[in-house]
Amino acid sequence: MVTKTMDQQKNCQGCDKERNCRQVYQKLANFRGPSIALKVIVAFLLPIMVFIASLAAFERILAEAINTKELRTALSFLLALLVTFGLISIIKLIDKLFSKNK
Repeated sequence: MVTKTMDQQKNCQGCDKERNCRQVYQKLANFRGPSIALKVIVAFLLPIMVFIASLAAFERILAEAINTKELRTALSFLLALLVTFGLISIIKLIDKLFSKNK
């Protein structure tokens, strides 16, 4: 993928905002902040993984108790959603506690 600098782009030539855009892009390019990788994992990947794992676990647990496959699947899905929403609530609570200390 080839990218063009602000000087090479024809769209910016003659624009009255060209100078402001260039300053904004330079500031963004030089910005150094904390890594958000852990927050992304906790916010997106962890709930998905917990949902999948709990869905599989509930399906296995309920296989012995419920003979109807449709009912077992629906109940497993609802229980997995409940566990996932519980996890999300705990994550939000922990985030609020830690954000007050900053």
